[in-house]
Amino acid sequence: MRPRLPERRSLRTCLLLFIGVTLVVVCAAMALTTVLAQRAYLIGNLDQRVTDAAERSQGGLQRRTGDDTDLGFLNERGQAVGTLAARFAADTDTDTAADGTGQVIAAQVVTDDGTQQTLTTAQRAALDGIATDGSLHTRTIPGLGTYRVTAIAGDGVPVLTGLPMDDVQDMIGGLVLIEAAAGALGLAAAGVVCAVVIRRQLRPLGRVAATAVEVSRAPLGRGAVTGLTRVRERDTYPGSEAGQVGAALNRMIDHVESSLAERQRSEERMRRFLADASHELRTPLASIAGYAELMNRGTQRIEPTLAWRRVSAESARMTGLVEDLLLLARLDEGRPLQSSEVDLAALVAEAVWDARAAGGGHDWQLALLLDTPALVRGDEARLHQVVANLLANARVHTPAGTTVVASVEATEAHCVIRVRDDGPGIPAHLLPAVFERFTRGDVSRSRNTPADGGSGLGLAIVAAIASAHGGHIDVQSAPGRTEFTLTLPPSHALAEAPSAPPPTALATSDPRPDRH
Repeated sequence: MRPRLPERRSLRTCLLLFIGVTLVVVCAAMALTTVLAQRAYLIGNLDQRVTDAAERSQGGLQRRTGDDTDLGFLNERGQAVGTLAARFAADTDTDTAADGTGQVIAAQVVTDDGTQQTLTTAQRAALDGIATDGSLHTRTIPGLGTYRVTAIAGDGVPVLTGLPMDDVQDMIGGLVLIEAAAGALGLAAAGVVCAVVIRRQLRPLGRVAATAVEVSRAPLGRGAVTGLTRVRERDTYPGSEAGQVGAALNRMIDHVESSLAERQRSEERMRRFLADASHELRTPLASIAGYAELMNRGTQRIEPTLAWRRVSAESARMTGLVEDLLLLARLDEGRPLQSSEVDLAALVAEAVWDARAAGGGHDWQLALLLDTPALVRGDEARLHQVVANLLANARVHTPAGTTVVASVEATEAHCVIRVRDDGPGIPAHLLPAVFERFTRGDVSRSRNTPADGGSGLGLAIVAAIASAHGGHIDVQSAPGRTEFTLTLPPSHALAEAPSAPPPTALATSDPRPDRH
């Protein structure tokens, strides 16, 4: 049982979550920074006011002649509502603690109506422990709220002064509410905009995914595969990631379609190949069986010598076909051929002499156009088979009196063998498939004489051997001129390449003519 994969959110959801969390973090950081900066500024301003009030209070106290509890300086002009003042014990040697703090013996606060209100014992207790060194402290006084206080001594009488923090706290609280409301509205608007933008931007990717799903449902395993759905052009713009995915999907679909089409063509060629090979083998077998049956019925129906001669001919024909098929199979496997230095000029000359002996009704000519020696590395027997097949092909498929010219050209770059005739030419519809197996001009499979043509493997063998030698063969044909061109690399071009150990020689077969 396959393990269940963890569920994953969609890309749209992940983007929205990521952007939303990022915006929340950024907004929170900005709001916190603003609140802290504003609070620091307000506290600093309040601290300065508290220090100034303390200095004024000490100055006013020095001008007064009252006792140690006299706080009459609070009646002076300039004292803000809520200003708090306190007196310490005058004898600092006995009433002041070792850490510099004094005992509050009197404390008053300015009320809203401008009068002074004396603090209770509990309220004064909240002011204890404040050092007279001018440092600022925050204290919560019961019934009055939070105060920012300081105590100074200087050269005069120690005094404590404080101002309420209600205004600062109210301002900071209002700022927090405003930023929270503005942040919430901004985040909501940003979330809506991001959702719309992400949806619109991911819409092409959704269409690409829909195309991929549609292609995945196509029956690719059978029949001709054509007309697969493609991503629309507007969704293949290379400037966007979705467009790049769409273009890549189209290329993949093209590749899949072309590969499947090539596979179907290959299967059709294989079926045709098997059908042709079966018939080619069945024909001589049927002939052999027929002659054997006639001989079994008695010599009155057929002469034994003629029967054995026909049986031998059909056996040779079947043997040659099997050897040709075996040779093509070995070449398809990529088995290396025997390698030795071959002189193409001598090889073509010998093949022309053999063709002149076999086809005296044709005009055979040899042309050597050599800038350098026409030397190649390869299997001499196979190269001779290539030239013999081309010459036999020209002999069989052209009428008597046709001129056939075999030429050899050699340069530093390549060696070329050309076989040209002035016969009727190859039908145009056969040219694209002339080097395929079992390609013949007569689509029927009945051939009574050698002049009717071979099995259709001759030119296929020529192309396979040329490819095995690192070369290639081409054909150009028109009425009155047909030319096969075999191009091979010269031997010096392969001098630096490591050579494989020569394999066992492949089975030879007699050249048989196959043009169309």
